Amino acid sequence: MTNVLFTFTVKDHLIKQLQNEFPDVEFTFSSIKDIDALEQAEIIMTYGEDISIETLKQASALKWLMVASAGLEKLPLREIAERDILITNVKGIHKTPMAESVMAHLLSIKRALPWMYLQQDKSEWRKRSGSSELYGSKALVIGPGAIGSEIGRLLQAFKVTTTGCNRSGNHALHMDHMISFDQLNDVLPTVDIVISVLPSTPETRGLLTYEHFVLMKKDAIFMNFGRGDLVKEEQLVKAMQERQIAFAVLDVFEKEPLGKNHPLWTMEGVIVSPHVSSHSSEYVSRALNIFIENLHQWNKEGSDYKNIIDSEKGY
Repeated sequence: MTNVLFTFTVKDHLIKQLQNEFPDVEFTFSSIKDIDALEQAEIIMTYGEDISIETLKQASALKWLMVASAGLEKLPLREIAERDILITNVKGIHKTPMAESVMAHLLSIKRALPWMYLQQDKSEWRKRSGSSELYGSKALVIGPGAIGSEIGRLLQAFKVTTTGCNRSGNHALHMDHMISFDQLNDVLPTVDIVISVLPSTPETRGLLTYEHFVLMKKDAIFMNFGRGDLVKEEQLVKAMQERQIAFAVLDVFEKEPLGKNHPLWTMEGVIVSPHVSSHSSEYVSRALNIFIENLHQWNKEGSDYKNIIDSEKGY
């Protein structure tokens, strides 16, 4: 019998669904600290942050790691590769909530919702809101994968011209134009919105620098919904202090949680989102749909798994 350890909470009706669909699988819903379950588990379903070199050593039977997250940078990938452990993740399930989060922030800024809330707090009736339109803008989406392409689709519905940026410059869905990373300097001065949904890899860490913000328009909106190490925070702080751009909407940070005394909390033009853009009541059920499909493959000793991760590349 295959042993599966879930290290996060799953609602009762989803547990019953799993047990009914896989009667020959032993499911344990506990934590990584459950040593007995950890030692017996051939499969671990985890958000990833609880997997360390030490837990890998204890998980002597482990053959497959299913990560209910898109980010894998905290995993001990080298040790996982050495043991030839299969890694899969839930890439693709974040696209709906994250794209909606991006659009919510953009529309809030463009339609001056923060200003309206402030006026209501002060019981002031004023009409000079400074509202503008998303219509006709130009957006650069850095990392137009599943999430970035969904953002592009929604932007195009608002008649926004979309340019995708990835390593190769190859075509991506819902992008009017494509560029590669080495063409960033040419395009940044021409766009109104810069959105990054890049993962953390050796190639993307520090990809954006202070000089890139200098190149952007003074009224540009920068949004980081990928990983916080895309840009050194001191360089972003410097750019915002100098008002090189108008807004920075940040869902991710170099170190999380963001320190209480960090200047980004109170800086003009900065919106701090505590890494919640992917949160949704549908998150776990969508993650389980991918897991269930892959578990059927596992049981029939197939190879057509969804979202296989290259442990050397980290994606």
